[in-house]
Amino acid sequence: MPLVDRILRVDLSAERTTSSEIPERWLEDYVGGKGVGARYLYDELEPGTDPEAPANILLFMVGPLTGYTPGEQRYAAITKSPLTGAFLDSYGGGTFPGRLAGSLGDHLGILITGRADEPVVLSVTDGEATLEPAADLWGCDAVATCGRFPDSAVACIGPAGENGVRYATIASDGGDHHAGRGGAGTVMGAKNLKAVVAHGAAPNELADLRDRYGEAFAESDAGRWLAASDTLETVDFANEVGVLPTRGWQEGQFEGTEDIGIERVRERAHGRERPDDLVPGGFRVDSDEGESVPRGATPIVLGAGLGIDDFDAVATLGAVCDRLAMDVITAGNAIAWAVRASQEGVIDRDLSFGDEAVARTLIDEIVTQSTPLGETLTNGVEAAVERFGGEDLIPTVKGMELSSYDPRGAETMALAYATSDRGGCHRRARPVELEAVGDVPDRNSRADAVIAEQNRRAVLWSLIVDDFLADVFETDHGAEWLAAVGYDLESAALEQVGERIWTLVRLFNLREGFTRADDELPATLTEPLGDDSSEGPAIDRATFDALLERYYASREWDRQGRPTRALLRRLDLAAVVDEATPVSN
Repeated sequence: MPLVDRILRVDLSAERTTSSEIPERWLEDYVGGKGVGARYLYDELEPGTDPEAPANILLFMVGPLTGYTPGEQRYAAITKSPLTGAFLDSYGGGTFPGRLAGSLGDHLGILITGRADEPVVLSVTDGEATLEPAADLWGCDAVATCGRFPDSAVACIGPAGENGVRYATIASDGGDHHAGRGGAGTVMGAKNLKAVVAHGAAPNELADLRDRYGEAFAESDAGRWLAASDTLETVDFANEVGVLPTRGWQEGQFEGTEDIGIERVRERAHGRERPDDLVPGGFRVDSDEGESVPRGATPIVLGAGLGIDDFDAVATLGAVCDRLAMDVITAGNAIAWAVRASQEGVIDRDLSFGDEAVARTLIDEIVTQSTPLGETLTNGVEAAVERFGGEDLIPTVKGMELSSYDPRGAETMALAYATSDRGGCHRRARPVELEAVGDVPDRNSRADAVIAEQNRRAVLWSLIVDDFLADVFETDHGAEWLAAVGYDLESAALEQVGERIWTLVRLFNLREGFTRADDELPATLTEPLGDDSSEGPAIDRATFDALLERYYASREWDRQGRPTRALLRRLDLAAVVDEATPVSN
């Protein structure tokens, strides 16, 4: 099988596409996906570039295993985030990733710069890309846009991306799947790029390997859990262990969980995404906005987070966000901030939790920017705080709103949030799933446990494979698969690949002005969780600071969170880092 070793370049301003080789050393050091995308972004993006300027780079990256492995297929959208100003890698699933891999020929991805004069669609087939007018699609939601290309796979923006909502997603499969957090869809909108359309078929080689790993995946803990509940059981789990963000992060449990949790979803579902698969994917449900496939974040953020215990209302709110192509996590947190700000007298609005109409109204105001509040919430919670106040209402890290689990009930989860490379994200490491049920590393090894998971996921997202496959890839980090597609990398080398990628992204963020202060947790999380302010869990600042320092030391970063020269030499990054990036001697 020939090695996929090229990048397809698209300059929207010049209406030009070219192809170039990826340096062979990059494939050894970064493999593909997140790693190669991060190297292009670090090397070619001028520091301080406005994320919504034509000069920002947007990459659609696959990995050497995209389309081959079992589980959910994924691609990576990589750019500088409009929401946070930090490095952003956001992953979308469904049919688009495999078909994109099958359309790219010997390319690992597409590197997009510039801005089209008018809306365009980027059409990809047989390793070539063409630009087509798309003015008639501007204004269409995700369902309508994908419906225009019934024989192809589509990744598109909706009205949120077109209107500059800084947490717009890139939607595929009619809004069933999203490259969700951080605003990759916003970058597409700023570039007048409505959609990327993949016309090729997904790869179908390596069937024996896929079947063997597929059976192992189906029998793993993650596979059995996904087959039974997809990610929707997280709301029940988080509620049971007391880390479910409820009514704007004021409580850790929600009395209406059974009305929006997995059992209710099973009652209402009329099918699964991939009913013939060993791991069949999400649940298909009907809502007032049409059919949708809610994920775990939907009942957590739009249900418990907003105090809404009506399943139909939650499913409808999720479907509205999906059609608009807007991140449900930031949208839900922005609405929760507005309700809390109303109750605290920070803003002059009469808003309340538990009211679907309030949420629908605010979503409309955000997308249309028709009110001062909506115009501000378009830019996220921190922008609202800067304009109105209310800084202790909704927690954020690096400008990104926290997501599914309240870290006040799990110390290692607090560290995972704080050190996440793209902001308040639970997908970089999820130690809460062990810690909350009592399987807690001893205090001296907690930082190392978070580091190991961050590094491992960096490898998986460079291959690119479903991170839920981690257990069945753990023995060799994917070396057997890579050998089948022409790579010669052993397990030990792949472990270092993950560390190298994580360090490179850290260098990118440092160059963009991020410091140790951005690895801190917001003050609101040092306040006890729950109604009884004297007994609820809280993050102890001194304990957290000690844990962060241990994390830095284990990473071979200095006390300000800057990688040392010795580390850069060990990871072969010494010649990569530029003079604009602060590092430690």
